Amino acid sequence: MPWRTRQKVKKQMTMEKQDNYLELEAEVGRVLKNIYDPEIPVSIYDLGLIYEIIVDEEQKVEIVMTLTAPNCPMVDELMAEINEKVRAIEGVNDLVINLTFDPPWDKSMMSEEAMLELGLL
Repeated sequence: MPWRTRQKVKKQMTMEKQDNYLELEAEVGRVLKNIYDPEIPVSIYDLGLIYEIIVDEEQKVEIVMTLTAPNCPMVDELMAEINEKVRAIEGVNDLVINLTFDPPWDKSMMSEEAMLELGLL
């Protein structure tokens, strides 16, 4: 195979992999939009608790997130639900959830939809 053809195929494969990562990342986001904070009737995604979703080349998903308060009494249940539902997505080979409080969560991180749902707009 000529060098230019190899480069074109390699670039196409790289773009296909990138599309797969983006599709998997989007699917994780959709799943997170259907997981609700146990104490607030709004999804954890719309509350702004999800800071980052990262998918690597081995389809390992990393979620960087926070809680509305560091002493959230429902953290174990919430983490279990996230773990169960994200691992159930086809293509997810592993999952790591990194909980952070930097920056700390505040109401400005909520989506407009969440603010409307909670009567803040």
